[in-house]
Amino acid sequence: MSRRRSLMSESLKAEIAKELGVYDTVVTEGWGSVTSRDCGNIVKKAIEMAERSLRQ
Repeated sequence: MSRRRSLMSESLKAEIAKELGVYDTVVTEGWGSVTSRDCGNIVKKAIEMAERSLRQ
């Protein structure tokens, strides 16, 4: 099965991971080592950012 193209840029994911304190895990172990909870928090934060940008 092929993977879908990422909708979020790597730089945005990295920025949010830094804000949430999981960027060290990404750097040392890769995205596969980030917990499901943290991934959910990253997506939640990205959605909040997108909604804020639409309101402006």
